[in-house]
Amino acid sequence: MTAPVLVIIPTYNESENLERIITRVHTHNPAVHVLVADDNSPDGTGEIADKLAALDDRVQVLHRQGKEGLGAAYLAGFRWGLDAGYEVLVEMDADGSHRPEDLPLLLAALEAGADLVIGSRYVKGGTVVNWPKSREILSRGGNTYVRLATGMKLRDATGGYRAFRRATLEGLGLAKVESAGYCFQVDMARRTVRAGFTVAEVPITFVEREFGTSKMSKDIVLEALWRSTVWGFQDRAAKLFGRKQ
Repeated sequence: MTAPVLVIIPTYNESENLERIITRVHTHNPAVHVLVADDNSPDGTGEIADKLAALDDRVQVLHRQGKEGLGAAYLAGFRWGLDAGYEVLVEMDADGSHRPEDLPLLLAALEAGADLVIGSRYVKGGTVVNWPKSREILSRGGNTYVRLATGMKLRDATGGYRAFRRATLEGLGLAKVESAGYCFQVDMARRTVRAGFTVAEVPITFVEREFGTSKMSKDIVLEALWRSTVWGFQDRAAKLFGRKQ
């Protein structure tokens, strides 16, 4: 892709994974830049990021005050990237579950006309590796519920491997986004659909992390489902109120 691309990688205690994932990003996508948004990791992830940045001008580091949630880290990364002039901004996990080898598929879909591209586990060709069946059932069930609650047609609205056009982010009113955790991904997809932008899903291979500890919990999932329910009611009420007007 010819437009400047920034891959935003939020980190909290990812010292075992960070260098691995950045190396893979640049092995398969040598022209893209990386922004590490570190939430003051006590395991030294931020210091590792600084060392990598000192050796490679394609790597930048955004040091944050503390752990405030995935959404807050991405929003800070979006603001940084927009201010720096990037035309494409990508969300990618630090743990290797979002394979850098799949990034060209997301960027190609942007070039084909999409405004937001989601790397999807649940469209044809997508797959999940090394997950226990119980977690896959929970994830698929959660996405089914999100579709029913919000009316979105997306197969993987909770998926976090994404590529946004600059104009898409600028059109979403990022200052109004308050979601911080797992529900951030649903919120951003919903805002994109409501704003009339085109959302595409491309198949990816999602691989469970090998090192470190997952930040996912049952409470985080339940929050996302609850927020999806509220958003669905709000959207339906807004449409009904609009028809009455």
